[in-house]
Amino acid sequence: MHPQAAHAGAILTVDLNALRSNYRLLREQAGSAFCGAAVKADAYGLGAERVGPALAAEGCRHFFVAHLDEGIALRPHLPATAQVFVLHGPPVGTEQEFIAHGLTPVLNSLQQIQGWHALAQSLQRPLPAIIQVDSGMSRMGLPAAEADAWLANPHYLQSIPPLFLMSHLACAEHQGHPMNESQLARFKTLRQRLPQVPASLANSSGIFLGRDYQFDLVRPGAALYGIAPVAGAANPLQPVVALHGRILQTRTIERGDHVGYGISYSATAQRQIATVGVGYADGWLRSMSNRGVVFVDDKAVPMVGTVSMDSITIDVTGIAAERLQAGALVELIGPHRPVDEVAKLAGTIGYEILTGLGQRYYREYIGNL
Repeated sequence: MHPQAAHAGAILTVDLNALRSNYRLLREQAGSAFCGAAVKADAYGLGAERVGPALAAEGCRHFFVAHLDEGIALRPHLPATAQVFVLHGPPVGTEQEFIAHGLTPVLNSLQQIQGWHALAQSLQRPLPAIIQVDSGMSRMGLPAAEADAWLANPHYLQSIPPLFLMSHLACAEHQGHPMNESQLARFKTLRQRLPQVPASLANSSGIFLGRDYQFDLVRPGAALYGIAPVAGAANPLQPVVALHGRILQTRTIERGDHVGYGISYSATAQRQIATVGVGYADGWLRSMSNRGVVFVDDKAVPMVGTVSMDSITIDVTGIAAERLQAGALVELIGPHRPVDEVAKLAGTIGYEILTGLGQRYYREYIGNL
């Protein structure tokens, strides 16, 4: 164990081999489409500086981040042949920084198109970009009127050659949801006006909706990191993340004794309680108070009491004392409790669990680039 691991309240393990295996599976599922990768939010909390090069080693050349600063940080860690796309486009007045750092914007509004067009004019050369259109999610992308204005202006198409026409699915994890077909139809209608431009619609779950949704580029994110892409179906992807928390101390409490803030747990008999150095400041959500489960080897033990900022308490009654010494590790995320199951207990989704993982863990990367 690395000496710094002993300093941390928990160890977060990221399996780069599993990540690469997931990318290969998604690329195969995507058929003839290019398979990109969403590495926004620091690769969903797992470290874009390590995840990006691992995916590049598998041949990924289309990387998506949300913010300009994420792109600036990631760019030096990828091959020159890789493209880094910024999903939110250029903040007002930052267009020149995209050129300086070798980044490509996703343009989501007529205002962003006008700003990028102005830069292209000032540089006297075309500046390719991705154009995103709204197909029904009402979040990002050109609404219908702005799409019409964009297409009606030949100067925009000359100065901004579209690399891809893009949109985003709202309900792709639910394969029978009518919104999928509705968005596909709206996207196809707009694409008919630019049939020569490659297209991108499918996120992780969209890849599994079939060829009609895959077009020329798919953009998996959560599935790369082991989150199940199809609601109610078996997960074909390998788990990438494990989290093990460190026992800080163990105590015996008697019937009627209380545990934690708000004394939300009271013992009905003598119990053994262990305190573990992970809390909501580390992304272990407070909603798991009195309902989460931790594994000590192969045995499930319940979380009791309220999740604190820096710690949780677990009922380890019946576990051998030698297994509960200060410094011993227990499984919070891992083979017994994958991230999707942790999310279900917390009343959320796996995305929130992963992206909420804090910076206080010792991070261990296993596998090869």
